[in-house]
Amino acid sequence: MSKSTTSAGSAQSVSLKSLIGPLMAVVLGMFMVILDTTAVNVAIPGLLDYFDTEVSTMQWAITGYTLALSAVIPLAGWMTDRFGAKRIFLITIGLFTLGSALCSLAASPEQLVLFRIIQGLGGGMIAPIGFAMVFRLAPEGSRGALMGMLGVPMLLAPAIGPILSGWLMEYATWHWIFLINIPIGIIAIFVGIRYLQNFERKAVPALDYLGMILGPTAFVMLAYGVSEGGHSWTSTQTITGLSIGGIALLLFIIVELRQKEPLLELRVFRSSDFSRGILIAWMLQIALFGAMVLIPLYFQTVSGYGPLKTGLVMLPQALASAFMMPIGGRLFDKIGARPLAVSGLGLITTALVMLSQITQDTSLTYIIFSLVMVGAGSGLSMMALNTHVLQSAPLRLVNRVTPLTTAAQQVMVSFAVAGLTGYLTSQLADHMKESGGIDPIGSAVAAYGDTFLVAAGIACAGALLGLILRRPKPQLGDKDGDEGAEVENANAGAMMGH
Repeated sequence: MSKSTTSAGSAQSVSLKSLIGPLMAVVLGMFMVILDTTAVNVAIPGLLDYFDTEVSTMQWAITGYTLALSAVIPLAGWMTDRFGAKRIFLITIGLFTLGSALCSLAASPEQLVLFRIIQGLGGGMIAPIGFAMVFRLAPEGSRGALMGMLGVPMLLAPAIGPILSGWLMEYATWHWIFLINIPIGIIAIFVGIRYLQNFERKAVPALDYLGMILGPTAFVMLAYGVSEGGHSWTSTQTITGLSIGGIALLLFIIVELRQKEPLLELRVFRSSDFSRGILIAWMLQIALFGAMVLIPLYFQTVSGYGPLKTGLVMLPQALASAFMMPIGGRLFDKIGARPLAVSGLGLITTALVMLSQITQDTSLTYIIFSLVMVGAGSGLSMMALNTHVLQSAPLRLVNRVTPLTTAAQQVMVSFAVAGLTGYLTSQLADHMKESGGIDPIGSAVAAYGDTFLVAAGIACAGALLGLILRRPKPQLGDKDGDEGAEVENANAGAMMGH
């Protein structure tokens, strides 16, 4: 009996070791995409000077990229089922790397926007496909730990990006912000070719063309409308984007629920465990990513920090996230998502309340301590919630669920950024009016405090909802599909062992 137990433990150890290569390929791809996104945000002022153009034109280098990401996410599930996850994953990394090389050669703002769209078309599928592959390969009792490792680049890259971008803009040229992606992309492709497993492709029906049109249209127009809402919620662009996006989303839902093999598997919302988990995950993303935009703005507009110094001040938050995320993943395997969601969102709520009390005399130590709490809370809860959501869906649908959750996250993050910055702008105007325009710094500090308090309220609501989370029920009516997926995973593990 002891010998049998030892053999089982050894087999699991070998299986976990065999996941290092695939995990490295996925992490490299995700890290490259997220790093590039945050680095370009900081580089915009330098790009304006280089190309001698207006903010309204250069802003499309960010907006076009985001919209391209949103457009292709719904296609990820169908394409991986049809052509294979490994093949599509490597193609998307190649496309993103090609787009990066083209961006470094851009000679005009229009060319840069076009090449950024090419980047987005490649980058949009990397995260959902990567999550699905690692989740399907991971042993049952180790999924939380491995998904926690996978989440490190999601929180580490946003802090490293501004530091790297600030350094390159000060000591090199903006071209290197894109050139640095080329070696990372090439390494990711070679590692993927060597270690990623070829999952068995599924027989899929003809592409849901109506869903393919309505889905990307809905996500693109909603992302565009929310993005424009950051400037004005009553502008023609905002109303048009939200109206068209809302109508397209409604039609998309109706069409997908009537399809036998839909582009996005919306039926998974029938699972109360899935619906609860994803709602709480959305609240976490709104509070977290909203704060991640507000903090750099505060340091640069109120404290007068440069981009490099701002990035360095943000680093402790990223390190706390990277330290706590694997711990949160391991704890998830033992205690489930509920205590991690409640404690993590509770930490974030407390930190945001602390930040809402800042004044012109608040010490940097106080702010950094608050940021460390935000990082620790997000590290504990983010991947626990993401893994909970995936476990709430039938295993055979993971390829279709990850594009759904990623697309929804993209819209939620856009809403967080646009909504909170829009609220910040309106509060700033109100406080300036109250002070008679004689205390702009004090008005700005008060406006940031109000906005942090709103973000804290959203995080608190998520923590309270976390109390009703439970371990996912076994999926009824999916026995055959799950058995097939388990056999597929066992075969994949055996092949990777060789």
